[in-house]
Amino acid sequence: MRFTEIEHKFVLDAAFDLAAFRRALEAAGPTRQTALQVRDRYFLTDDGRARHYILRHRFDPELHHLTIKSLASDPEVRGEINLDLGHHAGDQAATVDAFTARLGVVWAGEVRKHLEVWYFPDCEVVHYTASTGARAVRCVEFEAIGQTSVAEALAVIDRYERATGFDPAARSRQSLVDLLFPGVLP
Repeated sequence: MRFTEIEHKFVLDAAFDLAAFRRALEAAGPTRQTALQVRDRYFLTDDGRARHYILRHRFDPELHHLTIKSLASDPEVRGEINLDLGHHAGDQAATVDAFTARLGVVWAGEVRKHLEVWYFPDCEVVHYTASTGARAVRCVEFEAIGQTSVAEALAVIDRYERATGFDPAARSRQSLVDLLFPGVLP
């Protein structure tokens, strides 16, 4: 489970009541809440296309990671390995570009996110708007953290979804890259 991400994503429409969602999460007693601006840069290589993974470079005030994420027809449960690049050297975009170029990048794209995060001991809940300049999408994600099985993680996600009025059957089965860059991923 250490290198497994288990989450549900919901694509929001204009009728979504963000104020009610915030109230429901506050009532659940988060340990912390924050708002962040995030830059995610994605890189697809020939090997990634053939073996179904994508690389992501994330830089924001809290995280500086280079991540390998498995690609699946349903992103509910997938592999995710994060290398912490730390903030000590600042944004290492040029180094990441040089590193990924050696891997043979066949496609790259950048996503900017404005997000709010509610942290709970067993789940992170995120509301965000993500954009590429050409496309934008608004989402809520529920990511289980610290569980020892997929079943346990899905039960945690279900509890938070129901507490905030989400129907698990309505979750998106597309990754953020699929939503913002249609047709790029295998």
